[in-house]
Amino acid sequence: MTDRPDNSAQKASAAYRQPALDPEFLLGDSMRGVRFLMEYAKAEEHLRRHTIASTIVVFGSARVKPGSPWYEAARAFGALASQRGGALIDRPEGREHVIATGGGPGIMEAANRGAAEVGAPTIGFNITLPHEQEPNAFSTPDLTFRFHYFAMRKMHLAMRAAALVVFPGGFGTLDELFELLTLRQTGKIDHDLPVILFDRGFWTKLLDLQVMLDAGMIAERDLKLFTYADTAAEAWELLAARGLGRA
Repeated sequence: MTDRPDNSAQKASAAYRQPALDPEFLLGDSMRGVRFLMEYAKAEEHLRRHTIASTIVVFGSARVKPGSPWYEAARAFGALASQRGGALIDRPEGREHVIATGGGPGIMEAANRGAAEVGAPTIGFNITLPHEQEPNAFSTPDLTFRFHYFAMRKMHLAMRAAALVVFPGGFGTLDELFELLTLRQTGKIDHDLPVILFDRGFWTKLLDLQVMLDAGMIAERDLKLFTYADTAAEAWELLAARGLGRA
């Protein structure tokens, strides 16, 4: 009987690998759309498994240190909103108003920390950056995600958002703020989405949106898409007045 020809080269070839087990193929340019879908699907699967019905999204600087007034206010807000907003109650229809952040240090850590300290689940939507952002230690491990695409991270931040609380921050904070304001302004988010800017003094000094109104770039009603708060309690009271939980 003649020996069969050696087919080891065929078996070792990249073409022969099953697509789902071929990292070079999966990480190639042609699979970018598939990777984008995978980032959506993986986070969505975990969020559904934990029955997360809605979130309160907290943005702010990664540079704020523990013990600072802004850090402690975000921590207090995370605790208060989790206690009064429904995140501690596992309803059949899902947990409401779970604190969600960008998952990193600073204000994000503080809000996740406040929620964790009262026993509530809390979400961290991390992003892969050149300097490699690390997840903070307070987001719920099974609700701690890492995204490559900013667009998909933003989509998940917006999808379940029942409110947005924005603490002082830099370019990234402004990016997320104006993303959500644009979605509200254009009706892409068609439900009432309270947006609270924390620390009136900071925000009114940084953003004089009256300039845009006077130049005809926005409408008078656009200035009513957000409001201000100076304490964690005030921020929660504003949200409770809009129907988020019971004050």
